Amino acid sequence: MSKIVFFSLPAHGHTNPTIPVVTELVKKGHEVWYYSFSEFKQKIEDAGATFIGCDDYLPRVSEAEVERKVGKDFAALIEMVADTTIALDKMVCEELQELQPDCIVSDSLSIWGKLFAKKLDIPYISSTTSFAFNRYTAKTMKRGFKEIWRMIVGMRRIQAKIKQLNEHGFKVENFVSLVENNNDTDTIVYTSKEFQPMAETFSERYAFVGPSIRESVPTQHKENRKIVYISLGTVLNQNQDFYENCIKAFADADYDVVMSVGEKTDITSLGNIPEHFTVKNTVDQIAVLQEADVFITHCGMNSANESLYFGVPMVLFPQHSEQRMVADRVAELGAGVMLKGSKPNDLATAVADLLGNPSYQKHAQALSESFKKAGGAERAANVILAKIND
Repeated sequence: MSKIVFFSLPAHGHTNPTIPVVTELVKKGHEVWYYSFSEFKQKIEDAGATFIGCDDYLPRVSEAEVERKVGKDFAALIEMVADTTIALDKMVCEELQELQPDCIVSDSLSIWGKLFAKKLDIPYISSTTSFAFNRYTAKTMKRGFKEIWRMIVGMRRIQAKIKQLNEHGFKVENFVSLVENNNDTDTIVYTSKEFQPMAETFSERYAFVGPSIRESVPTQHKENRKIVYISLGTVLNQNQDFYENCIKAFADADYDVVMSVGEKTDITSLGNIPEHFTVKNTVDQIAVLQEADVFITHCGMNSANESLYFGVPMVLFPQHSEQRMVADRVAELGAGVMLKGSKPNDLATAVADLLGNPSYQKHAQALSESFKKAGGAERAANVILAKIND
């Protein structure tokens, strides 16, 4: 029986794909400890792991703030990583030295897990819920002027935090070494080689296992009616104008519309909602996607993976550079169309294009097959166990 430790960010998109992997490891008879945050305690314990709370050691930030830092403010992300690592240092190192785990599996942006593994000489695996990232894929990220400017003016802050990490015994050469996995690092990537941009630039130590999808019962809908599903994700989803434009765009459509508007959106403020619309603050996305014909999405990696897993083509509406990279890849592979604007006519035209051209669904289905062949949570668990047995 092996002892395995997980680390993750306080974010659904970075935690959810690991839960089925934890379940698989526990089912195989191994012990799992998971350093995470109270919001995910029940989910982690339900998977059979021992939950260890880190809430008191991370600066008080919402999941929306974490997503903003990841997508738009790199200096702020490095500051959060350094501050969290230093705050957790004493507690985690003492616990890990007592526990003597066989392996640490850490989210690629939960960099404190990587730093603890290196400091204590514990075998390490990176868990990557976005595309795998190296110097080649970095060039494909189309950052806006504001993001580039934040990076430039934030370099002094980044260097200061790297100096602090080194003073606490964490050997960090530069900020690139923090966020980039080299080809010698064992890495689990929750997508397929076919979807990963520039997959040929990654070594065999990268395991492209496909999305880790939980089971869910499909929604029931009227026969012979198409379904258009609309969601901007679970975090950066407050966009009143966009939702109102969707209602205008599809008010007279001859298909059903399911729209998830986020917990903070007042549905009554959206005005008159047509009968063929189902508008909720939250929905079971996997259940809806099993029946949907088109997905209008913000292009978060998990949403794109889930859509493609069920062969659903997408209307692409990215909000920052990481999402734009996902959107560009979907469009490049013919499984979706980029939204040219967010006005009602733009939305209606994009959906009509997808529904009227079967090639989009064909390409989405091809990616679905590549995902399902990749192995999912079971293969990810086997990669971890192979690392321990190596």
